[in-house]
Amino acid sequence: MMNEPMVLFKLIRDFLTIFLPKQKMASPNTIKSYRNTLNLFLGYASDKLDIALIALEFQCLSRDITESFLDWLEDSRGYSIASRNQRLAALRSFYRYAAGKDATLVIYYQELLNIPKKKQNKGHEIEFFSENVLQIILNQPDTKDRYDMRNLMYMILLYDTGARVQEILDLQLENIHLAEATPYLVITGKGRKTRLVPIMKKTVEHLKKFMNYYHENLNGKNYLFYISRKGNTRAMSPDNVGKFIKKYAVMARSVSAEVPDHLYPHMFRHSRAMHLYRSGMPLPLLSEWLGHAQMNTTITYYANADIKMKQEAIESATSSLNPLFNDDLDINWENDEEMMKKLCGLV
Repeated sequence: MMNEPMVLFKLIRDFLTIFLPKQKMASPNTIKSYRNTLNLFLGYASDKLDIALIALEFQCLSRDITESFLDWLEDSRGYSIASRNQRLAALRSFYRYAAGKDATLVIYYQELLNIPKKKQNKGHEIEFFSENVLQIILNQPDTKDRYDMRNLMYMILLYDTGARVQEILDLQLENIHLAEATPYLVITGKGRKTRLVPIMKKTVEHLKKFMNYYHENLNGKNYLFYISRKGNTRAMSPDNVGKFIKKYAVMARSVSAEVPDHLYPHMFRHSRAMHLYRSGMPLPLLSEWLGHAQMNTTITYYANADIKMKQEAIESATSSLNPLFNDDLDINWENDEEMMKKLCGLV
């Protein structure tokens, strides 16, 4: 292996600035995701191994530290299994690139290949909250506070558009069209695909007030949600969003036990989609609205998810004269041991 100092960081730089954007033609969001993964991983390894970041080498980043990192993402940062697997895939992609540049690094890439993706339960339902819970959450920010007002606007848009967290953070003023007969946002999703998402009348009112307050300069390239530090302005980060939603979730749970114990930003998207589906939005339209590349994704996560909806539909479609509703069918096997054994599959 090359013994140059900082070989790890040189490969990371080339991976992010040359390979992904110029050779793979990856989207900015994809590159940002890889960069975030590598930042998290290196920061975790530095802290865990008590080694200065600048001193990290491939030898330090063993399979053990990688598996520990993945567990930390899931247990301490609340990542879903799908997000955990995405982070593993990003690390594998970088190690594959590094191995292609230096054959002596193949052994480290091979170690990552031996880390299995974590399986998800196929029957696992998506997590979503009720409209009543949404109201409780949105009541938590103090609208007299500048930052709380910004956070409230973000949560309103996150729910109303059903967009992903990063899709809202990527919004620039030129993507917002409030003067149209049907106001809408131009949202850029995965694979740089754009979709037009209409917003509700009340959301338009909130958004106009927000923009008047936060955007005196109407430069179309300005991010809708931003943070300013020492005169420098940049887009707000997903970590920032996660922090304030976690804060409001704790506040909301003190008001109602109905608020989920583990409330996370993506749950706004799931909740909005489920509320629309329950209200009768056809699945093809819901799929397009969500920006799903495949209809099967929508079916998997929504049509197959709502057991309560299925139960209500079945009961409402079943006549009250149906024998299943007849009390005369009550079965008493209290003293019938043979029947009990048959029912339990013991005979």
